[in-house]
Amino acid sequence: MTSSHSPDPAKTEDTRSRTPSSVPVDDAVLPFSVDALDLRGRLTKLGPALDQLLEKHDYPAPVGKLLGEAVVLTVLLGSSLKFDGRFILQTQTDGPVSLMIVDFQAPDRLRAYARFDAARLADGQDSAALLGRGHLAMTIDQGANMSRYQGLVALEGGNFEDAAHEYFLRSEQIPTRVRIAVGEEWRGGDGDKPKHRWRAGGLLLQFLPKAPERARQADLDPGDAPEGSATHQVAEDDAWVEGQSLIGTVEDIELIDPDLSGERLLYRLFHERGVRVFPTQSVQAKCSCSRDAVSGMLSRFAPEDRADMVKDGKVVVTCEFCSSVYEFTPQEAGVE
Repeated sequence: MTSSHSPDPAKTEDTRSRTPSSVPVDDAVLPFSVDALDLRGRLTKLGPALDQLLEKHDYPAPVGKLLGEAVVLTVLLGSSLKFDGRFILQTQTDGPVSLMIVDFQAPDRLRAYARFDAARLADGQDSAALLGRGHLAMTIDQGANMSRYQGLVALEGGNFEDAAHEYFLRSEQIPTRVRIAVGEEWRGGDGDKPKHRWRAGGLLLQFLPKAPERARQADLDPGDAPEGSATHQVAEDDAWVEGQSLIGTVEDIELIDPDLSGERLLYRLFHERGVRVFPTQSVQAKCSCSRDAVSGMLSRFAPEDRADMVKDGKVVVTCEFCSSVYEFTPQEAGVE
């Protein structure tokens, strides 16, 4: 394995070979490249940060797992931002989990929220059943006075891995594969009662050859072609075939194992070709709400709407992301 102090593989010349670290690093993103196959990627393992996001709301286990999957995908995509902006993943569907929002604020702040109908939750529901049908929106917010970019993907009975593949095929046209895993960990706590923790991991792999024709993919199905029409076929590059085969061997337990370091997992996958790793990017669960921000939000409501918010002589606002409660007197809320 080689390591580097530069996050940009294309500009890196000074590298050194070393044994992959056996020290697990949680709540971080590990960028890497496999130059022999023209592959670039990011690996994340989430522990305390994910646990903090989910435990604040005490979600039922299936909902927590689904939101954890959305968090992993957001971290894999949002951590690629090269500016102080936001990457926001949002779902709106007809499933038991009707709304999810995951907000990644570069370089490392993460918050998440899910809305669900407890009466519609049932044993054995997988991610696709919990999501149902609707859409997934991925928004890049570059800040004030800058345009937003948004990509939409239809959710039609698949999971977040399927949605990510569809997004990159249609919007970015970059050959991409994603693996996501979320699990519950039970370890010894005080006395005989085991302590519950959430864990998650994800791996994103992309084929980025210098010659763009090597990354060509088949045309999208037009949907209205006459029956019997020949479909457009493009032979996949051998390097990308190998890359997909390797990421296909990753087990869920490897992604969430607290004792398996990210470097060791990457070495297991790509040691025959050589893998280069770059400095990790930390991730933390930290909401961006504040009393001043909530006050500013209230000021944008019409006076009659603010008046309707007064209950028992005060205006109370609870942040959906972190459950922080902010109280204002009517005068502080601008109610005359």
